[in-house]
Amino acid sequence: MRARILVPVLLAVAAILVGGAGFLLIYSKDPSASRIVAIGAEPGGPFRLTDQTGATLSDADLKGRPFAVFFGFTHCPEVCPTTLWEMSQALAALGPDADRLRVLFVTVDPERDRPEMLQQYLQSFDRRITGLTGTPEEIAAVAKSYRVYWRKVPTSDGDYTMDHSAMMYLMDADGRFSDIIAYGTPEAERLAKLRRLIAGA
Repeated sequence: MRARILVPVLLAVAAILVGGAGFLLIYSKDPSASRIVAIGAEPGGPFRLTDQTGATLSDADLKGRPFAVFFGFTHCPEVCPTTLWEMSQALAALGPDADRLRVLFVTVDPERDRPEMLQQYLQSFDRRITGLTGTPEEIAAVAKSYRVYWRKVPTSDGDYTMDHSAMMYLMDADGRFSDIIAYGTPEAERLAKLRRLIAGA
């Protein structure tokens, strides 16, 4: 394990501490790297949430198929729409292989993001992106299992916004953590990561 940690240092390693949850990701900027090295409990775990149609989706429904998970909210001014647009473009670029991948957008703002809001919001993006919401307790549980940071921030007009982690988690066909796509990842690297994820299914 020590060697696996030291080798990426030679390849311009970056480290991210996610949400103060004690999960450290060490990953190489080299797109040929097979996966990142994770220290501590890896993201992922069981969940049962409600999609934009009102149907229930659980982790058990995803078994046998890789998936990507992004946490955000529909009132997000930049990061969320950019990420979902980039994923829409990636799904188009993947061609038929995109149908072997599930993409999940989990809200961290269940107070406003009910199924009908998610359904309206996701009309601007690829139809294969599934929005998920739930009770505040359900969202808190799944966010915690994925080591996601989020925080409700009051605004000067009496409303609020949400601070949150800005990365996409890539999970393999067994529901195990595989990699991340960080916000701002170049298109070629993003597509390479998704192709590796799909190829490993």
